[in-house]
Amino acid sequence: MLPTARHFAVVTTEPIRRHWGMPLLESFTGDPARVDVIEMQDGERYKTMSTVERLASELVKLNADRNTVLIALGGGVVGDVTGFLAGIYMRGIRFVQVPTTFLAQVDSSVGGKTGVNLRVGKNLVGCFKQPELVLADPMVLTSLPEREYRSGLYESLKTGVIRNPEIFEFMEAQRDTILERKIEALEWLIAESVRVKADVVGEDEEEHGVRKILNFGHTIGHALEADTSYKVFLHGEAVAWGMIAATRMAQRTKRIDAEEASRIIQLVLSYNKLPPVQSRANNITRRLGADKKTLDGQVHFILPCAVGRVEDTTDVAAEVVLEAVSELRSFPQA
Repeated sequence: MLPTARHFAVVTTEPIRRHWGMPLLESFTGDPARVDVIEMQDGERYKTMSTVERLASELVKLNADRNTVLIALGGGVVGDVTGFLAGIYMRGIRFVQVPTTFLAQVDSSVGGKTGVNLRVGKNLVGCFKQPELVLADPMVLTSLPEREYRSGLYESLKTGVIRNPEIFEFMEAQRDTILERKIEALEWLIAESVRVKADVVGEDEEEHGVRKILNFGHTIGHALEADTSYKVFLHGEAVAWGMIAATRMAQRTKRIDAEEASRIIQLVLSYNKLPPVQSRANNITRRLGADKKTLDGQVHFILPCAVGRVEDTTDVAAEVVLEAVSELRSFPQA
């Protein structure tokens, strides 16, 4: 149930508004509240301070005040931008997440991280802002393009590697059912993935400790996205390459045995044919210093030790990182 308010402002994109805007607006039938809709462009390249400024100006034109409730209707970009806007508009107003992509339902809508990108790196400006409510309906995933849907599945795969082997095993055994978007399978997968993230965030909301494990695959993944100006990879695809690189680093440093490493990499590759990596390894490693998880000049890597267990470490030699990233350029895919 949505929080009580006299004014709601829905932030969304044109394609999402076309598919799901009317059902959302119809849910307000009989509610005396005023509901306005603001559109933004979708995609990581629009997850910027200029987008936030334009949306804030729109809110002013709509006479939005501190009692207005924002509704983020869309994928991870919409959710991150809207959450950040909610955190800073008039020093903070309430907001609700209505995620419409798999990635947003299992990951970005949960946990309170919001923010935008800078040219030098991803999510470098933002704040922690918890939504009042998250409404995740698997039925909206039926309208997702295939590539976008498969990209989001990597965030669930991540939760299986970092903490819950049952999720990993489910994704191994039920690959076809998941790719066919069977509702029963999606309901289980979404619920279990969210449970992992909620448990981790509950232990460490502002990422001073255990929450860092949620970054498995993201350190290299974010660098890949930034190096290609957010135009080549969907977020989940970049994270998939990042998980492969992290697993190879773990194997090279003898944190994981070859059989278990192969199991992780093969499941990653089984869910999609990833866009090839063309970035030079040196470009990627240089960008790691601008990662928001880098502290005191030390890059933190989340490396798998086994399915269900990972290690947060800064003890990875530069040449090991370079080799793992270089390998992505020629990594075999079926």
